[in-house]
Amino acid sequence: MNGEPVANEENRTRDLVVIGASAGGVEALKTVAARLPADLPAAICVVLHIAPTSTSALAGILGRAGDLPCWAATDGEPLRPGHILVATPDHHLVVEDGIARVTVGPRENNHRPSIDTLFRSAAHAHGPDVVGVVLSGTRDDGSAGLAIIKSRGGAAVVQDPEDALYPGMPTNAIAQVAVDAVAPVALVADAITALVHGTSLPDDVRASDPTVGAPSRQRDLTLVCPECGGVLSERRAEGVLQWRCHVGHLYSFDSLAEAQGGAVEAALWTALRSLEDRAALMRRLAEHSEVHGRPRSAQMFAHQAEHAQRQADLVRTVVRDAAAAAQRAVGDPA
Repeated sequence: MNGEPVANEENRTRDLVVIGASAGGVEALKTVAARLPADLPAAICVVLHIAPTSTSALAGILGRAGDLPCWAATDGEPLRPGHILVATPDHHLVVEDGIARVTVGPRENNHRPSIDTLFRSAAHAHGPDVVGVVLSGTRDDGSAGLAIIKSRGGAAVVQDPEDALYPGMPTNAIAQVAVDAVAPVALVADAITALVHGTSLPDDVRASDPTVGAPSRQRDLTLVCPECGGVLSERRAEGVLQWRCHVGHLYSFDSLAEAQGGAVEAALWTALRSLEDRAALMRRLAEHSEVHGRPRSAQMFAHQAEHAQRQADLVRTVVRDAAAAAQRAVGDPA
């Protein structure tokens, strides 16, 4: 980074950095934290996707990685320059007027904490003073929030997908948002520092295609929420498609597709159990009819049992194939 001021409208300082990561994100976050300067004049908020029942050690990991103090966010505490706050398990981290809020709102993209929730709140509260950062992860959480940050005049940094352990989130962010810097993780901290100070970016950092993120003219699509069964209404966050139900569950394209897949699999397992139960019941009725001298009824029930069993076998094959496809997708998270 050469540190020379840039002579354009981006020559401005920023005082809030919001970072989102998922799979492969711990190592990426450690690298970023290790390279951030101790005198960075901006507060930092971090969301890492973690299981709701887990005990997160992220604050300690990041605090030991670099010079900036780091701890788990508590509700109502002020944002401090040169300090890192991390989201706690099963709670959203939200920014409101210079303070951190810890909330238990509806899951977004099947996650709580959600990256989009943090990014969106930061954009609304701090406008052009925000730097949004998307690191390693699967699917596309963070893309819609990053688009809102950009629409409010903030800056966007994305880890180079070729450098990320899991390139899904960076790839989607670059595809949907005109970001200011695409950088290998070793240069992400330098890009953040440049954007905070209003100086030029490192020479090895590139911007993404400025034409991405154009509004779609396709018709809106109304669906059913996989979590609560409510109606999902289509919305656009600065050109990025999302679906939200009346309860507040919100899905991006990839997250909704995955949630629907899970709902379909659950329905298939229910159908399989019901069909096998019906086959067993029909066989029992056939035996009962045979014992009581009703051969025609026994034959009818036996035929129904065979039909139900054939349907059950077909559903079992579909479930088995779906499970195999899901395992292949996990093996190729991009």
